[in-house]
Amino acid sequence: MVNNYVLKTSLLTGLALIAFAANSVLCRLALGNGSIDASSFTVIRLLSGALALFIILSIKGKSKGVQSKGSWAASFTLFLYAITFSYAYLSVDTGTGALLLFGSVQITMILLSLITGARLHISEWSGLIIAFTGFVYLVLPSVTTPSINGFILMTVSGISWGIYTLKGRSSKNPLMDTTYNFLRTIPFAALLAFFMMPNITYSSEGIVLAVLSGAITSGVGYTIWYIALGGLSSTQAAVIQLSVPVIAAIGGVLFVSETITYRLIISAVIVLGGILIVILGKYFLLRKVKS
Repeated sequence: MVNNYVLKTSLLTGLALIAFAANSVLCRLALGNGSIDASSFTVIRLLSGALALFIILSIKGKSKGVQSKGSWAASFTLFLYAITFSYAYLSVDTGTGALLLFGSVQITMILLSLITGARLHISEWSGLIIAFTGFVYLVLPSVTTPSINGFILMTVSGISWGIYTLKGRSSKNPLMDTTYNFLRTIPFAALLAFFMMPNITYSSEGIVLAVLSGAITSGVGYTIWYIALGGLSSTQAAVIQLSVPVIAAIGGVLFVSETITYRLIISAVIVLGGILIVILGKYFLLRKVKS
């Protein structure tokens, strides 16, 4: 019985992580060959994600637990994450983009914890410094370095997702909150579509990729992740997500014909290694205090 529970959690976690990485690959596929513009990709992704989540929530029916409907603040950070994510991938490859995204997500969460009064152990400070060192190394002048615009946009995207994640930590009904947060992005998406209408370019391939990103890897992917979280501790969930840039980089090689450069590998090891030190440092410190 226990083994079946562990197997189910592992399977769902793996599927969720693949979905997260697939978002990077799908976005890069759609924008890299010019089959759709970044604004249209974002609008279709959010609309299809909202529709998929609404259908899932409708099929599931009303939960007996706390009824909650997200917030406009969370919806705006979700929209900001999505739009900067799309535009960043116009100039950033899959692996680098995923590294910047999930690296800045983790660093954002750590810094916000400091601002709210949390204290870091020496091992956590060391890991944070190492992670920032990796970011500096990534953006040093090199043919493999992302453009400054791509770097800033993806970092903003990661910060937005980090804030959105922190806002959702207190959610008593994650699926319902996420559904309504997606639904609230529709006005923002409509404004984006209106102002960017003269620059819209799309093809059937681009639309399909955007729908897959929104309905499957975002909508269904987030739902699977919420189910998987029931069998994971917060530390496990944080550490496991650090594998997403590696999965995305492999996906970029397999599906977008990208190459894994030494700079990306070294930077990934430094950044993710530093963040891992932060997370595990706190984990073992808590264990030591309890013992």
